[in-house]
Amino acid sequence: MKQGSIYMDNCITSKPDPQVLAAMQEYFTEKYWYPGSFVSTGEEINTAINRFKEVVASSLNASPDEIHFSSGGTMANNIAIKGLAYAYGQPGGHIICSVVDYPDLLTNAAYLEKMGFDVTYLSADSEGFINLDELKAAIRPQTFLFMTTIVNHVIGTIQPLAEIRQILDDSGHKIYFHADAGQAYGKMHLDLDKLGIDTMAISAHKIHGPQGIGALYQRKGTKLGQLIHGVRRVDNLQTGGLNIALIAGFAKAVELSFADITATEAQLRELSNYLIDKMEATIPHVELNGPRGDRRAPHNVNISIDYIEGEAITMMLDMHGITVATGSACASQGLQANYVLMAIGKNHVQSHGSMKFTLSRYNTRAEIDTVVSKLAEITAELRKRSPLYNAIAEKEQ
Repeated sequence: MKQGSIYMDNCITSKPDPQVLAAMQEYFTEKYWYPGSFVSTGEEINTAINRFKEVVASSLNASPDEIHFSSGGTMANNIAIKGLAYAYGQPGGHIICSVVDYPDLLTNAAYLEKMGFDVTYLSADSEGFINLDELKAAIRPQTFLFMTTIVNHVIGTIQPLAEIRQILDDSGHKIYFHADAGQAYGKMHLDLDKLGIDTMAISAHKIHGPQGIGALYQRKGTKLGQLIHGVRRVDNLQTGGLNIALIAGFAKAVELSFADITATEAQLRELSNYLIDKMEATIPHVELNGPRGDRRAPHNVNISIDYIEGEAITMMLDMHGITVATGSACASQGLQANYVLMAIGKNHVQSHGSMKFTLSRYNTRAEIDTVVSKLAEITAELRKRSPLYNAIAEKEQ
């Protein structure tokens, strides 16, 4: 089996749809211009960008003028979080996030702490849901920003957005709500008009679009301090040049993902449920990390395989052309225990034995059968070398 022939690491990035590549081509070769006034080339790109914004806005029940293209989800998070702090905060101002948030949010929170802001980090329960009682208790008159990761990037937990918004509204003063939707967008319905989110970051390459482009939703009336300064080419928040071809590809990926989002979600959930059931029936001593059912993102399956290291499993699967992620390496770019798994009560052994499978519309049941079969073989082989597993096996006999 050739390298990457079965790909189940769509949390990191996803395969560009052929129609996305086709949509980009003319903006690389013919319509390579930037937006402008008074000349036909610039006006044509203005029209195209407005059309692309309409596509993205429609997928979120938002307005086109609430959409800002950026060079990725991380840039969108930075523009929003720092922009809200610059616009509404001041040293001593209070921000709330959680210990299980995506690194974009946590690193921005740490930066703002250094700048004199006060940050409260909420705990999470054993399934990765943030503690709403702690949220209520943490709010103070100086609180101006709450931020969360809609779908946890490690274990797929979907945070209760409506309940969070209600708590923020009950505070008696305006608390801005920022959300990272990198693992939620294109996998589930997100009606921003109903959810009451003020700013939100999304990314193209998580939904079979091109790498290097994303977008920020900015609710009307929400101010953002300027993070990036320079000449405006495409957007007033990320000044300078943005790749128009990538924006075209992003819009096409959105069209394809949201043509029938209900069917897409159902397909992904059926595949992930099949994967979970197959692994639990085939491999002893496996544990699902995070919630079951519709409180979990439809594409995410994270399990701990007891008594062996996830890094070893990942490398051996890779030798068979199967790409997945190990929970520990995903978090740290190294071999440290995953901070999300540790925060929800897992120990170092469970963290290091964790595997994450993130599915896409290109995956099939036949691929899952192959993956579980190979995983069972590898697990059995590695456990033969595990003194801890051998000791447990002897007790069970």
